[in-house]
Amino acid sequence: MMGSSMTKFVLIPGAWLGAWAWKPVVSNLEKEGHSAYPVTLTGMGERVHLATKDVGLETAVQDVLNMIKYNELDDFVLVGHSFAGKVAAVVADRAHDRVKKVVYLDSFRPDKVDTPQGGFDPTREFGAQPPGAFAVPLSEETVDRIGKDVKGAARTRMMSLATPWPMKMAMDALTLSKNYDWAKETYVFCTLSGDPVDEIVAGKWGELNGPYKLMETGHWPMVTKPEETAQNLVALSK
Repeated sequence: MMGSSMTKFVLIPGAWLGAWAWKPVVSNLEKEGHSAYPVTLTGMGERVHLATKDVGLETAVQDVLNMIKYNELDDFVLVGHSFAGKVAAVVADRAHDRVKKVVYLDSFRPDKVDTPQGGFDPTREFGAQPPGAFAVPLSEETVDRIGKDVKGAARTRMMSLATPWPMKMAMDALTLSKNYDWAKETYVFCTLSGDPVDEIVAGKWGELNGPYKLMETGHWPMVTKPEETAQNLVALSK
């Protein structure tokens, strides 16, 4: 199924992950004739050797913008998972003329403000780190809390490939310009990740500016339900 029905997806992984986390989703998208470009952000995944205390949001944004530039991508769907909703928002702002849709996959969603937003201290949620540490590792406790459906071989794989998350990526705030197009937003909410999804879709945690899909998964649907994840991304791209 090629031709006009084909959609291009740029997939940005969240904390602790790399492009590896998208492999099953990529396979499902390609099987249906779409193309996918999974990104590994500097300091994580196979780029963990580049982690430093200075790797933050701007580095991640440049990772994605360069992926777009050097793959000569246009009219694509941008997908941001978890904290990488921040990355997707900034990329959608700066590359607004190239982005077709933005999918916030169980992720940060920007608010309609013209002031800095989205910065937070990850140690408050994931525990204090040793003096001098600049990255937060993924713990079994965290998986149990927000992704307990990651089990068996899938959990073993995720824990073996997960890399510490540079804290500056969380702490850095973003500021959107007038170029950001709110009408391009779409969402996937995961009902087992601990967020109050019923309240979110009712608009109690900020306005939803586009369509959404619900998934009965924890925080890592690309790991536990890759086929359904791919189907939802395609459905939201239209």
